[in-house]
Amino acid sequence: MIKSEEVFRIGRIGKPHGIQGEVSMHFDDDVFDRQDAEYLILEIDKILVPFFMESYRFRSDSTVLIKFCGIETLEQARELTNCDVFFERDKVDSSDDELSWAQIVGFTVVNAVDNQPVGSLLAVDNSTINTLFEVETANRGIVLMPASDELIVEISTADRRIVLEIPEGLLTMN
Repeated sequence: MIKSEEVFRIGRIGKPHGIQGEVSMHFDDDVFDRQDAEYLILEIDKILVPFFMESYRFRSDSTVLIKFCGIETLEQARELTNCDVFFERDKVDSSDDELSWAQIVGFTVVNAVDNQPVGSLLAVDNSTINTLFEVETANRGIVLMPASDELIVEISTADRRIVLEIPEGLLTMN
């Protein structure tokens, strides 16, 4: 059984494409192409299920058309619509020094000043020029923090944590 901590979200299945079972996928991370993946993991009814890819082709820099093995009809493809798509963390080439934003979602954010956990990284918002971390804290709810290279002290994939130099006052703002 695949556990949620063993995977990271890379996209979501969109509408079927054509009548032969092909689907569109909107992705944030093209790790499946960089790692030459055989399968992707879809969340179906809160269960992570591997789906082997027969073929895929890029439609844009954020959309791919995928044909999964065993999905042969429009009706079967429709059942996959809006499923989140995941990739296994241990399938990512460990020699790759560059982590994608998607790979660090779920990591614990630690304050470099006192080495104390701040919360869990829920998402990375890179829709504007200033990329932000959305961090869920125990007592403040969701806090937005700058995701600047200058503020990132360390990222440990083994410990699943990211150490940040959090600007003074950010955690105490109203």
